Amino acid sequence: MGLDGDAIATIQNYRRQAASLLLYQSVFASDIGKALLNLLTALVAPNETATEGAIACSLAYGQWFAALANLSQTHPSQNHPSQPYSSQSWQTRLINHVLTADNAFSQQSQRLPTQPTSEADLAARMAPGLLAAVHHDLAILHDFYHLPLQQLSQWTQQRCDRVPPPVMQPASEAKLPVTFPYELEWTQAPLALANYYFTHGAGLFGQFAAFRWQSAPTGGQLVGVSLPDPIQLDQLIAYDHPKQQLVQNTRSLLRGYRAQNVLLYGSRGAGKSSLVKALVNEYREQGLRLVEVPKSALRSLPRIVEPLSQAPQKFIIFVDDLSFEEDDEAFKALKVVLEGGVTARPQNVVVYATSNRRHLVREFFDERPRPKDADEIQAWDTVQEKLSFSDRFGLTLTFTPADQPTYLKIVRELAAQAGLTVETEHLEWRARQWATRHNGRSGRTARQFIDFLISEQGD
Repeated sequence: MGLDGDAIATIQNYRRQAASLLLYQSVFASDIGKALLNLLTALVAPNETATEGAIACSLAYGQWFAALANLSQTHPSQNHPSQPYSSQSWQTRLINHVLTADNAFSQQSQRLPTQPTSEADLAARMAPGLLAAVHHDLAILHDFYHLPLQQLSQWTQQRCDRVPPPVMQPASEAKLPVTFPYELEWTQAPLALANYYFTHGAGLFGQFAAFRWQSAPTGGQLVGVSLPDPIQLDQLIAYDHPKQQLVQNTRSLLRGYRAQNVLLYGSRGAGKSSLVKALVNEYREQGLRLVEVPKSALRSLPRIVEPLSQAPQKFIIFVDDLSFEEDDEAFKALKVVLEGGVTARPQNVVVYATSNRRHLVREFFDERPRPKDADEIQAWDTVQEKLSFSDRFGLTLTFTPADQPTYLKIVRELAAQAGLTVETEHLEWRARQWATRHNGRSGRTARQFIDFLISEQGD
């Protein structure tokens, strides 16, 4: 049967519109955007035979359907930004890609000194050409937003001479954090987007709250963490004083003051790492971001810090279980970030490191100088450099081993948070038995014990 002239003209117009985007090309660089463009191309592409054309069109529609059905698509505005949905529509996916776009408009919007209050206020702060490009792109995306999926199915039916393929419709739809898609005309779209970027950030730093550095032979890159640890500050019991100091230091960072680099030192299982990870869940909406860097990648720290220093968000570089061996190159790289080199230490970046060692560089008795030795004239200077490395952290927080009252307090609080119905005396007796048979008294041991009780009561 084939497509008629009006249908071909409509499809070609959609293709021309997508190609003419100035700022928001990333919408069609995504898997779902590429699948839609491939389908539009297959619908009008010339083929040597009708059979070849029908096969190419059917394959393209299948890829488009699969992209819509893909459960890995995510919503950027949730507290846990990459929590998967049961399903999302093409319209929601399109808006999500607009919200996470990294372009000149989103970057300038997130750097505005105050939130724009009106279209006139926004126009006064943006270059006229840039704002005109935003209006141009949004007019195109408005048309794609209202592209009926049933129409694509009908065009595929006509092009392939087959029964209409099914249309992927979501079982439920999420509420978007911007209002303009629900209007007939997107008259407030530039202002709504500017406000969104100002509040949540742009690009990768607007989409994710936590990151890890992924090393590669060519250098490495920041990778957003899809499902960060959901631990909350109020779930962490005991160690109130170091907790309060770390929170106060983090708030200073968020207010724009020069915050301290922090070493969290103490016994294993005290919750040092959990405390750092809980901060980003508490202060994500205020622009806090967490970048986890493994010890093996510390030599890349200067390269990691440079782009962070240019962003408006505040960053914690998190190094877990930190210690150094003799002549460790990572030791020197971290010193540069802690103290600054020729380039000043950025005010929006701090280092939070955890360690079970108070002195981070291993020292041996045979390294200590003795009068009969003449290996190094200033040997004590070398020893002092090693021992004083932890002093380069402006704030050192100590987490002492949990005594029995502290351990039982943690157990009781965790049991209450979990809603466990266990008589207190029996709960504490079992908790003491658990600590004796497992890893001793600590917050980690208490958490493992409560997790065991939860599964036990669920049987």
